[in-house]
Amino acid sequence: MFDEILTARSRQMGDQAEVLARDFGFREAVATEDAQTIASALESLETRVNSDIAFVLTLDGVVLAANASDISAPESLWSRLEAGGTRGIIASKKGLALAAAAPIEAPDLIGWLVIAQPLDRAELDRLVELAPIALDARVVDESNQPDWLRGIQSGAVFEHEAEGERSLYYTSDLEVLQDSVVPRLVLRHSLAASLAPYGSLKVWLIALAVGGIVLVLALSWNVARSVTGPLQQLDEATRLISEGRDVSLTIETDDEIGRLAGSFNAMVTAIEERERQIIHVGLHDGLTGLPNRKLFTEQLTSMLARRKPSERMMVAYVDLDDFKMVNDTLGHPAGDALLRQVADHLREDLPDALIARLGGDEFAILIDGIEDNASLGSIADGLQRSFERPLTINGQTASCGASVGIAMAPVDGEDDTTLMKNADLALYRAKHEGKSTYHFFEPALDEEARQRRQMEIDLRAAVKEGGFELNFQPLYSLAQKRLTGFEALIRWNHPTRGRVNPVEFIALAEETGLIIPIGEWVLREACHQASTWPDDVSVAVNVSPKQFAANGITGTVLSALSASGLAPDRLELEITESIFISDVDKTLATLHSLRNLGVRIALDDFGTGYSSLSYLRSFPFDKVKIDKSFVEDLGTTSNGHAVIRAITTLAAALGMETLAEGVEDVAQFEVLEREGCENIQGYLFSRPVAADAVAELLRDGAGYQRQLCA
Repeated sequence: MFDEILTARSRQMGDQAEVLARDFGFREAVATEDAQTIASALESLETRVNSDIAFVLTLDGVVLAANASDISAPESLWSRLEAGGTRGIIASKKGLALAAAAPIEAPDLIGWLVIAQPLDRAELDRLVELAPIALDARVVDESNQPDWLRGIQSGAVFEHEAEGERSLYYTSDLEVLQDSVVPRLVLRHSLAASLAPYGSLKVWLIALAVGGIVLVLALSWNVARSVTGPLQQLDEATRLISEGRDVSLTIETDDEIGRLAGSFNAMVTAIEERERQIIHVGLHDGLTGLPNRKLFTEQLTSMLARRKPSERMMVAYVDLDDFKMVNDTLGHPAGDALLRQVADHLREDLPDALIARLGGDEFAILIDGIEDNASLGSIADGLQRSFERPLTINGQTASCGASVGIAMAPVDGEDDTTLMKNADLALYRAKHEGKSTYHFFEPALDEEARQRRQMEIDLRAAVKEGGFELNFQPLYSLAQKRLTGFEALIRWNHPTRGRVNPVEFIALAEETGLIIPIGEWVLREACHQASTWPDDVSVAVNVSPKQFAANGITGTVLSALSASGLAPDRLELEITESIFISDVDKTLATLHSLRNLGVRIALDDFGTGYSSLSYLRSFPFDKVKIDKSFVEDLGTTSNGHAVIRAITTLAAALGMETLAEGVEDVAQFEVLEREGCENIQGYLFSRPVAADAVAELLRDGAGYQRQLCA
């Protein structure tokens, strides 16, 4: 039972470690070695699971933790972790500790998250409180165990007398997570305390013996019948309990022996109940009561083994849409309430399915016994409708869609690992096709995932080796009749694929967190190049929402300006309204701090979002960039002129410049000039050019106006 307690404790720590290791923000912090974010997350994890030690061990052997001095020889954990070890005993400066580990993948392995609790006296005393009998527990290293304990076989129950006190001992070897550590669990139960109630019986027997031989002989038979026999039964029952068998003693008297038998039966019942609770906690989600990943995988394996040849099985991976927004706007209690309601709806709509919560806002559903002639589309539609049911949170009606990835057995796999992997790939495709939809696995998805993993590897190599370059597209001022600046655009020349479309690798960089180091490089390089241009020519740089949300964007901009010597008013940062989604107050504070440096701020893709006008009221942008879709409409719709006129009039009233993107012909140019647009950008003037061609464009800039007038 004590082994189960230790297992449950390590599983609890492992579950918490796995949740944090799967957290996108934490994986991003580890990938970028953001020490402050890692330390904050580890401190929060230690508090949440009541642990003393938590650290990240990278593939380079670097320990990332608030106090790395607590970890002894972290390199000795490698072989166990690489072999798939997740739980066991490790050595720390505080002594032997119970540890649990979880891999950190993004999506490839980048390190391990390890959380540990020293098995000191306080921790062991807290654990033994769960035992139904009085125990003393110690965890000792094999090299430090007393002489009388050496040679004792693991798992043996034996009696030993120390300092005049008889005790029962039990030893067992513990699972380890670190080489060179050989721990043993030693449990001791005092026989003196257990046998104390029989002291009065011994005195009584002695008194009877003095009374006379005949009386002693007469009572001896009675004692043998009423005491020795039950004690032998109790001893036998104790042995059977140690072997894991079910035992129940028959209570024949109401004396001490009878009460002892009753206490023994109560102890057995308590042990069985605690075992059931431990097993339930280890196999179910605490919030929704649904099975967890471990139980889902076990059931999936079992059901695959029992599947009939004519039957199919459906494994569905589910990810709730915009769940993070619920937590950010309504709070985590509201998010928990939403998850519980979703779980209730799934139970009601799919009573025969196995439903599990994998963690966060991810669910897994297993539907078996699907006949060959059954419509898979109808089943998937019914599953999708379950997530479209209205929800009530804090008295308000809400909706919650979901993206679903589906894999079918045996077509998409005949084992649990393959099916779950393919369902996850299908979910990835469903999320990219739009919200509230489902997608069945296709073999091409596996190849796409392989290509995506390879591109991520190549992208990381490009970040380390400097595989990027900048092109610059000119920005033409209608008011000044000249080129006034350039927009910096990143380009990637892959060593084997050639030039990669930014649409492909920018999206991947956003997902993996690589956009942050890439964005920092673009800022530094753009400022460096602009510092060689005339003083009246500026440079515009796009800032990713993820890069903007990361702590330190103001420091990054200041560092780039200082290193290049570029005047702050010659740098223009282009942002989209998506940066306001998560934390408007924090975003506005960061924008103001950038403005205080003297940097200009432009709102990119104006008019394509839902709240562009409200953000114009919230922050005084220096420039509004009219999205190219409105410029394209100038030649196809009758109201295109009116839209441009409305934007330029609004911007002028707010004291902001306007710039139109995607200008490709003279007719568009003339309309924009007539409607009051102040700046132009597009192929009409020039495609993006390499940095060494900027000087020539500046020399020929005056020819643009002559060309347009002609």
